[in-house]
Amino acid sequence: MPDVVVVESPAKAKTINKYLGRDFTVLASFGHVRDLPPKDGSVRPEEDFAMDWESEDRGERQVNEIARALRGARRLFLATDPDREGEAISWHVREMLARKGALKGVEVNRITFNEITKRAIQHAIAHPRDLDAPLIDAYMARRALDYLVGFTLSPVLWRKLPGSRSAGRVQSVALRLICEREAEIEAFRAREYWTVEGRFTTPQGAPFTARLTHLDGRKLEQFDLPDEASAMRAKAAVEAGEFSVLSVEKRRVRRNPPPPFTTSTLQQEASRKLGMGAQQTMRTAQQLYEGVDIEGDTVGLITYMRTDGVQMAREAVTAIRGHVGDAFGPDYVPAAPREYSSKAKNAQEAHEAIRPTDVRNTPERVARFLDDRQRRLYELVWKRAVASQMQSAELDQTAVDLADAAGRTRLRATGSVIAFDGFLKLYREDLDDSEADRRAGLLTGAKPGEDEDTRTLPPMREKDPLKRGEVSAHQHFTQPPPRYSEASLVKRMEELGIGRPSTYASILQVLQDRNYVTLEKRRFQPEDRGRLVTAFLVAFFERYVDTGFTAGLEEQLDDISGGRIAWREVMRQFWDDFSRAVGATKDLKISDVIDALDEELGPHFFPGRADGTDPRACPACAGGRLGLRLGRSGAFVGCSNYPECRYTRPLAVPGAEGENASTLNEGQRELGTDPATGQNVTLRRGPYGLYVQLGEGGTDEKGKPTKPRRASLTRDMAPETLDLDRALALLSLPRVVGRDPETGGEITAGIGRFGPYIRLGTAYQSLEPGDDVLTLGMNRAMDLLAKARAKVRPLGAHPQDGQPVEIRKGRFGPYAQHGNRVANLPRNVEMEEVTLDQAVQLLGEKGKELAPKGAKGRRGKAAAGKSGAGAAGKTNGAAAAEAAPAARKPPAAGKVAARKAAPAKPAREATGKSSSAKPAVRAAKPATTARPAAATRKPAATKAKATAARGKGKA
Repeated sequence: MPDVVVVESPAKAKTINKYLGRDFTVLASFGHVRDLPPKDGSVRPEEDFAMDWESEDRGERQVNEIARALRGARRLFLATDPDREGEAISWHVREMLARKGALKGVEVNRITFNEITKRAIQHAIAHPRDLDAPLIDAYMARRALDYLVGFTLSPVLWRKLPGSRSAGRVQSVALRLICEREAEIEAFRAREYWTVEGRFTTPQGAPFTARLTHLDGRKLEQFDLPDEASAMRAKAAVEAGEFSVLSVEKRRVRRNPPPPFTTSTLQQEASRKLGMGAQQTMRTAQQLYEGVDIEGDTVGLITYMRTDGVQMAREAVTAIRGHVGDAFGPDYVPAAPREYSSKAKNAQEAHEAIRPTDVRNTPERVARFLDDRQRRLYELVWKRAVASQMQSAELDQTAVDLADAAGRTRLRATGSVIAFDGFLKLYREDLDDSEADRRAGLLTGAKPGEDEDTRTLPPMREKDPLKRGEVSAHQHFTQPPPRYSEASLVKRMEELGIGRPSTYASILQVLQDRNYVTLEKRRFQPEDRGRLVTAFLVAFFERYVDTGFTAGLEEQLDDISGGRIAWREVMRQFWDDFSRAVGATKDLKISDVIDALDEELGPHFFPGRADGTDPRACPACAGGRLGLRLGRSGAFVGCSNYPECRYTRPLAVPGAEGENASTLNEGQRELGTDPATGQNVTLRRGPYGLYVQLGEGGTDEKGKPTKPRRASLTRDMAPETLDLDRALALLSLPRVVGRDPETGGEITAGIGRFGPYIRLGTAYQSLEPGDDVLTLGMNRAMDLLAKARAKVRPLGAHPQDGQPVEIRKGRFGPYAQHGNRVANLPRNVEMEEVTLDQAVQLLGEKGKELAPKGAKGRRGKAAAGKSGAGAAGKTNGAAAAEAAPAARKPPAAGKVAARKAAPAKPAREATGKSSSAKPAVRAAKPATTARPAAATRKPAATKAKATAARGKGKA
């Protein structure tokens, strides 16, 4: 019997199977096969942190399949990812197999590989090891910590701060960073200053510009010219002088190449240069790591993408140096290989940096096998890795000081010239900012058309007389610190030692999913809900949202993984202090919470007025004072004279989003008039988000009221920049994109309950981040529809009515569909194997009718209900077809009510798994596309079951 190899994802299993051949059976675990049940008591501190593990149906199925494959096998190779999480998955698989008695007579080995290439796989098989017990202990400690913080702190939030969602060990610290940066911006006061520049010409007639540095014999500091009057006096002093060259200073400097990518630096550069978010970057990198089809072979193009190491394997360095010599010449190869070490706090450097698996696979060679995102990300990885082993660049920098005859007024001109480009010939960090950043005005490098390394000065010598030209004074204002982008927040967390490479993307996503922050112009802006939660945690649990404490806990977890400390010892020390802190809030009064929040957030919710009047004065009564109040649905602003005065308003800062923000906060903002109907178009905020509305509705011929036309905003649409034209375009959706060249069918684009989508006949495909539903063209539409077609296999016409019978790939596996009738395929039956006769028989025996539009779903909401942002009107869901296998019996009314009454569960954040406290339908969220289980760690079916479990048990 062949030996058995267990990996995490099916894509990886398929690739490795090709490399190992018939002597091995390669199976996928689909991420974690079991996890802590989402209920109290799964971790029991009173029993020395005993932990209960529970497997979902998919986990059981996969382990049973592995157990069947092991019958008669001699060896089991656990080949999950080479990190702490991968070690844990291997441990879970082994433990479940041992309980089933499937490991009798089977030798269990752990193998790891940093790249999916034939050489690396065969080397790993030849050099197995045992499971790493300290790594598993570190996983246990991290999992227990995140669970206990979430399930202990979140209920305190729910009781003491209505409207809040959840708290997390690292999630809450990241939220605090965002909120504190916003507080800095609000407290910032711009300060005016001026600079003076003059145009000069050398004796040879060459022009250049110099800036004033000394006035009246004194060096100027930034604010020494604070107003226009002082700037004009300085300008007059320059205009009155005759200038010559005082000194010329030249020096040659070397610029070294940056190290190859780690997880965080890849996310930062992909955000800055490619406009890709952290989640999108990791998904694309996962695809490049697991392999793409190149001329019939599946090839892994990059090494493992979850790493904080910056070193590369010696053979990779040798190959890269050889490529540099061949491609650029010997002058570009340094005398000795470059070695790097990480500057990040708590960096483990257990794995290689992210690099190409074969430097000969240049971006140009593999471009035609990759989609656009894969191509751009691979090019970034390849160039950075190759540049890291190239010669340093050399620059000649020149500084020229000018002075008048008395020497009391001086100016300085600077410039630099690249003497040898070195690694700059291939890769530059300061250029190639993404087009998205350019449009948003968020450039981080040089200005367009300006290169700081090539600003040259004409030749000059000391005492050369200069001819003065125009002198100008320029007004400036100091700028507030910028809001965090995904890239800069990841960088800050890495500097502080918070989180780990595998958790950054999931932490940022949880903050957005909980509506604690929004991403506006690719910058994080805290919502009022997020600021309230942060203020509460800082006031009553300050230690546990302190960056130093959290980083120190990460160091202890690293000590556990290194075998230097026992994990239960760390847990006991943490739990003793944490449980006392939680217990101290038992008698905390709501009034105490209000007072703490009001003191911390008062300047935010009640900013000072230009006319000097009291911003807290109640506009509805005399003598009333506005302050924060807490209700069952959350916080709001109310009058101190309640119940005599019932004035309230939402927690929105008037004018915070521009001149129209206050009207939007009160319910709507006018965008203009529709020229076709003469009706007003408004932007409104509903219970699920923002939407646009045409008119106010009316009545039909029978006198019954009619609803106005509405359309949701997608998640990447900025409300402050929405204009009438885009609003009308939204209201006109769905729109025709074009016709399919093969079938002649109409391709349409629209917005459904799962977000923007395109449709061809019965085939739907959600748009991906960066796609604009209003401007999507035919080329992109065809690329997306290719993915949709891969999920549908037509079998032919049904013998009874001639309607098509299809096999579709759904969220929970393949299924057959005929009209509104669906039937799941039997286990272990692939969609490519089913014939028309088998599908007809299956539909006749086990088929179920899809619930009609308007039928109640599992949460008591209409199955085809409102679009995500609260816009009324029924829409076609972007993943309507994928919902088919979920057509089960509607639950009894009592069960629905029980689910509604059950409290929500807290988020679990460090491993990317969470138990959402919000209904599954959310505004303008794209349907989840298929992605490797290794990237998500937990399959969709598992998440669905965890969600259903909310209605059972205790929060």
